[in-house]
Amino acid sequence: MKDANIYIILIGVLILQLFSCQSNSSSELKKALTFFVSFDNGTTADFAMGDANIYTANGSYVNMKRKLEGIQIGMNNSNHGIIEGKGVFGDAFEFGKKRSGQVIFYKSKDNISYSPQNWSGSISFWLSVDPSTDLDGYTDPIQITDVNFNDASIWVDFTDDDPPNFRMGIIGDKNAWSLDTLNSPFSVEFEKRIVTVEKPSFSRSKWTHILITYKGLGTSNSLASLYLNGEKKGAISGIDDPFTWELEESNIFLGLGFTGLMDELSIFNKPLTDNQAMELYQLKGGIQSIL
Repeated sequence: MKDANIYIILIGVLILQLFSCQSNSSSELKKALTFFVSFDNGTTADFAMGDANIYTANGSYVNMKRKLEGIQIGMNNSNHGIIEGKGVFGDAFEFGKKRSGQVIFYKSKDNISYSPQNWSGSISFWLSVDPSTDLDGYTDPIQITDVNFNDASIWVDFTDDDPPNFRMGIIGDKNAWSLDTLNSPFSVEFEKRIVTVEKPSFSRSKWTHILITYKGLGTSNSLASLYLNGEKKGAISGIDDPFTWELEESNIFLGLGFTGLMDELSIFNKPLTDNQAMELYQLKGGIQSIL
């Protein structure tokens, strides 16, 4: 009987330790959070260190730099909208048929803990999409930059392959990395800065969690990793390109050419660990549950 009581006490201690670890980890995630939009209350961010509003604008390229005109607060595109009860948690944002030249975005300033040197952070979101039937050509569910996809930019995209591949790009200043093409082919240098997942298992019938983590951007010790559903799919290391933004011009662009559902967009000011990547994927109730 005495041994049984000791066993019960030990089990209780282990359970308490487990809950304590989960609580500490959730506290770390909450502390590191700089931006979060659940899409349960519209498109305004639930939590933001910077501007919480979404913006709509007409986008064009001038000298290979994106130019935004007619910027308006709010999601002013009737092809997109909030779908009630269809999110991984609550509601979801649906990207419908794209309108030529129009872009939607949140502002980067303060919502991303940017630094021109030794910059670290994480970006998390969920997608529900059938790449083979929903998408046509290259599409970027998210692209964060002040210029273009190949110039100081963080993004994920689906390619125009059949079936499409899924990629993460961590691309520094173009005027720096393009110098490497003097001694190496452009395609080789570009691929060094990309993680590719061939034939990824995205679907309209299920949600897929995407996590991008990065640390030391702008240094020779840089490391960026891509996770799908809590599992690391690849990493980029040792790229020392500068990563320079005109911060006021930098934006978190959503759904460039993309058709499908997005939910729970979250940004953190530190690179999440492998364990935290899995925890975030398995977090019951989503980010809202730790706020």
